[in-house]
Amino acid sequence: MARRVLRLLAVTATAAAVVIVAPGPAQAAPTFKVPFPCGQSWSGQTRTNHSPANAIDFNRTDDTGDPVVASAPGTVDRVTDLGNTSYGKYVRINHGSGYTTYYAHLNAFNVSVGQTVGYGSVIGYVGTTGGSTGPHLHYEQRLNGADIQVRFNGALALYWGTKTYTSDNACSGGNTGSGTVNTAGSPLTVRSGPGTGYASVGTVADGATVTIYCQTTGTTVTGTYGTSNIWDRIGTGRFVSDAYVYTGYDGFIPSVPRC
Repeated sequence: MARRVLRLLAVTATAAAVVIVAPGPAQAAPTFKVPFPCGQSWSGQTRTNHSPANAIDFNRTDDTGDPVVASAPGTVDRVTDLGNTSYGKYVRINHGSGYTTYYAHLNAFNVSVGQTVGYGSVIGYVGTTGGSTGPHLHYEQRLNGADIQVRFNGALALYWGTKTYTSDNACSGGNTGSGTVNTAGSPLTVRSGPGTGYASVGTVADGATVTIYCQTTGTTVTGTYGTSNIWDRIGTGRFVSDAYVYTGYDGFIPSVPRC
């Protein structure tokens, strides 16, 4: 009888030691944004013979050198140049919880391994390196190393076909630049577009500081800082020639998007 009681106690203790652990909740995906500066529209193509299949190729007219931005906050964990094969120059961002994004065929890099990036951070520039047959951005979202179908703001991208995507990446702020107008005394004419052929919509005083929301190319102008075809958008429908604005850069400001 005593042996039977001992056996029952042992079975009871073993059963008590078995703990059923319920599976934890699935990790939520980051809120991914279109990987281009706020307001830009790009044609994104998906196709069944793509490698990997769920990647998107992004294009727009004259896109070589256009900035590519982080589609969600994270840490850059790969900046690699594969030469004239595969992805060519590409960046990978680790977003945590197993999620990563890939940006391939870049013309140049603007980040380094270990760098923390946020929405709208410029990570590189559109190119045609690697196995590319023309300039475009090859973009992927992955989970635990496996490519997944791309989502922007939680909405599934178009599979299969071509769709125009307009970016709302970092539209709430950041990624602006500033400059100081220098005309040696005269007010600087503000145009409705990036060129001297556009209508005058006002002036900016010599010495004024302006916020630059984006930059683009237009009429070539010779001014205080040499000859330049860069125009700075300082407000909605308000452009000034960069040849008269001191920004600290000889050319485009790296952190400011192209219009």
